[in-house]
Amino acid sequence: MTFDSNAFLIIFTGSLIAISCGFLGVFMMLRKMSMTGDAISHAVLPGIVIGYFVSGSQRSLEVIIGAGLLGILATLMIDWLRKRARVQLDASIGITFTLLFAIGIILINLLAYKVDLDQECVLYGEIAYLPIDSWITKSGLNLGPRITWLAGLNFLFVCGFIYLLFKELILTSFDENFSSVMGIPAKGVNLALMSIVSYTTVSSFESVGAILVVALLVVPPATAFLWTKSLMPLLKLTAAMGISISVLGYYLAYWIDSSIAGMMVTVAGVLFGISVLVHSKKPMWLGGTSSVKEPFGV
Repeated sequence: MTFDSNAFLIIFTGSLIAISCGFLGVFMMLRKMSMTGDAISHAVLPGIVIGYFVSGSQRSLEVIIGAGLLGILATLMIDWLRKRARVQLDASIGITFTLLFAIGIILINLLAYKVDLDQECVLYGEIAYLPIDSWITKSGLNLGPRITWLAGLNFLFVCGFIYLLFKELILTSFDENFSSVMGIPAKGVNLALMSIVSYTTVSSFESVGAILVVALLVVPPATAFLWTKSLMPLLKLTAAMGISISVLGYYLAYWIDSSIAGMMVTVAGVLFGISVLVHSKKPMWLGGTSSVKEPFGV
């Protein structure tokens, strides 16, 4: 097995996607809203269909805008059901994403004769096709894989978002009422977070698929949380996990001739299982399982 330019591009792109999803997943986990990512990844389907119907392309700005608007709508619906209708959070998430996802499937069936789009286009992805999808300018210059550029741009957006709103994200994640007293618009921060989650989900469709994005939003942060309760080490460990699952996932998929994206998420699940076993076997004085909740430090 050789490490060529294609392997580098696949691993590099997979790492960017895994890190971006993992960083956002950390703050969603702190808010106890990890599965909101699952809701958003399914709820954006109507927006994708409408955007694709308007533009005629899966790669258009209209698709991203449509998905982003539906992601915000899903967040508002979940929040309204939870606070106004007094429906439990898990139930409000289930109601929202199943309703919007069903509407998306209906739209696909109604518009199937007009557009070349089906459910698998947005639910599954294969990062192995990345090297052949180059971004070529009008002058004939090959800029490299388009998905790599999108993943890099999304990575910068996510890092910039966290850097600019780091304090606000921390305060609203731990105590929404206190953040409101401090003058921080908790609802605005929450909508901004869900908007960038929507964009990250859409930008990752073609490489790992919507379903697998959910795993990258949840599993790496959950694994890192087993090893540290401090925020900055949690983010660093999540990033390290993102790189690790990309490298191991690629080579294991190459070895057994399987889906690279699927193997990356499988590796993430295995690492989580190993972490649970190791953590449960450790004595309490070494950081093992304890009934006493530790404070979450920065």
